[in-house]
Amino acid sequence: MPVRRLWLWYRGGAAVETLVKRYPTLGPGKVLDALAFAYDNLDVIEADVDRERAILEKKGKPPVGIRPFQQMGLPFGEDDEE
Repeated sequence: MPVRRLWLWYRGGAAVETLVKRYPTLGPGKVLDALAFAYDNLDVIEADVDRERAILEKKGKPPVGIRPFQQMGLPFGEDDEE
């Protein structure tokens, strides 16, 4: 799981608990480590997000944005009850 994806979901409103439920093999420690890395390296993460958006645009696919859960059609988000 790329850090940029966890960061986008978190920034889009997903709770850490939701991310841990979605990726149980990561566990809370790795999710928090990824988010800490993102906070410490915002320029790197944002550049990576921009590269991903450009690739998706070039392929004619919708970009992953502020609300990636809805945009990707995934059945979970900040109100997830799983």
